[in-house]
Amino acid sequence: MATAIDTTQPRRRRVPASLVYETLNGRPLYYKGYREVLSQKKSPEAIMGSSSLQAALVSLIHGYLFNSINRKQYLLVTNESGIHVDRGNNLANDIAIFEKAGLLLNDKYFQTPPKVAIELDVRIDLEGFISREQSYVYEKTERLLDFGVGRVIWITTQPRKILVATPNADWITHNWDVTVPVLEDVTLNLAQLIEEEGLFY
Repeated sequence: MATAIDTTQPRRRRVPASLVYETLNGRPLYYKGYREVLSQKKSPEAIMGSSSLQAALVSLIHGYLFNSINRKQYLLVTNESGIHVDRGNNLANDIAIFEKAGLLLNDKYFQTPPKVAIELDVRIDLEGFISREQSYVYEKTERLLDFGVGRVIWITTQPRKILVATPNADWITHNWDVTVPVLEDVTLNLAQLIEEEGLFY
C-alpha cells in the first residue's frame, strides 16, 4: 500500500504592515521583536517605543540643534520622519535637517533628501543581514547618500560610537567625546552635551 507524502510547504505567517519599520532596497524591514508580536507574547506598542536612553538622547540632540542651526534656512524634524526615496525605499530618520528652499510639506513622506540624517541605534530585526547591525547600517547609509543626503550620522549606545558618513569621502567612526560636524557651522559633542544636561546612563 502506497503512503502519501505531503509535499506542501508550511504557510508563512503574514506580517501586518504596521510592524514594518521601513523598506530598504525593496525589502520590508520589521521592528525588532516583531516575532513576539506575531506569537502574541508582546503587544505592537511594546516593540515600537524607544528606550529611556534613546528617547533622552534624541530629545537632547534635537533641542541642541534647534538652538544651533539657522532656522530661517533649515527645517529640523524628528519622530522617525519618513523619506520616500523611490519604489522599494521608504526610510525613517530619527532626526533630519532639510533645506527650507523649495521644500514642500504635505501629508506624505518627504521626497527631498535631507541635508543631514541622524540615526540613533538600530530598531529593526536584523535577520537576513550578513554582518547583522553593520550590514544594515552600511546599506541604509549608502542608500541615503546615493539619494543625495549630505551627511549621515549614526549614534550607537552599545558601543558608544558615532559614525559620520559623507559622499565621496571615508566614513569615520568616533567615540562620543569627539566633536563631529553636523552642518558647515554646527558641530556636536555628544558626551559634553550629556554632561552639561546632567544625564546619567
